[in-house]
Amino acid sequence: MHLEVRRKGGIKKYYLAYSYRKGGKVRKLRVYLGTNLGSAELAKRRKGAETELLQRASASRMFGDPFETVLPKTEIEELKALEARAAVKVIHLSKEDWRKFTEVFTYDTNAIEGSSVELKEVGEILEKGKWPDKPKEDISETYGVAKAIGFIRKTKEHLSLKLILELHSVVFENSKHYAGRFRERGVEVVVTDGRGNIVHRGAPSTHIRSLLSELVRWYGKNKNKYPPLVLAAVVHNQFENIHPFQDGNGRIGRLLLNNILLKHGLPPVNIELKNRGEYYAALQAYENQHDLRPTIELVLKEYRSLKKLFRKG
Repeated sequence: MHLEVRRKGGIKKYYLAYSYRKGGKVRKLRVYLGTNLGSAELAKRRKGAETELLQRASASRMFGDPFETVLPKTEIEELKALEARAAVKVIHLSKEDWRKFTEVFTYDTNAIEGSSVELKEVGEILEKGKWPDKPKEDISETYGVAKAIGFIRKTKEHLSLKLILELHSVVFENSKHYAGRFRERGVEVVVTDGRGNIVHRGAPSTHIRSLLSELVRWYGKNKNKYPPLVLAAVVHNQFENIHPFQDGNGRIGRLLLNNILLKHGLPPVNIELKNRGEYYAALQAYENQHDLRPTIELVLKEYRSLKKLFRKG
């Protein structure tokens, strides 16, 4: 790290700069320290700025690098072949297919996060307005997820910060006071396993918007370059890495996964509760090894299950 001094007239502006390597390129971060500072005040402000710069550089490496390391040409060719062998086809779901999908997706995506509403009860809530003796929050989020499915079916938008916030608002508008808002400064999140061990740390709250904006730009640049399953998997996994909300990240991530699939003409997919362990393992493989294959393989596995559901009379 080094000080940079910019002079204009009799004014001196002080910055602390830090250079690091990312994706084969040298990147530089700066923090403004102040104007015309004495040595004691400069040293005091520098100490805090050093911590901030290291955190920003760490976040950039941790949450940005997958875009540059996860998609080498050979890996893309393998993933294309995997998708081709699975014969995932563009299909148009009937009204009844969408009803079935909405029910199972709503049940599974909420159950993965601990909802107590059973599959049969989801149908009764959505079709008959019959409420079971379950927490009102769980019932509200049953309606919210179902409404969000309708939302992604209608919207023409592929990916944006506005879309992400709207989805969170739709799902949680009646259950969480922070619905439709990213984590505020100082609100940090960790994901723990059943034994209390930390398995994931979300991005620092101060970097949420910049990291999501980078994801949106990446998608816009590559949406016609990579196979739809790869695009959907990267968007979903990178979103989960960032973890921009205080709660509800898993459900919004799975809605984004489906929105990308739908926008490319593919059918939606449901991550089943029974495959929760495999789902979490796929996320870990992406976070730790930048490996997309487990996510792609799980999505293809779930497509096979969904075909059976749609074939039922």
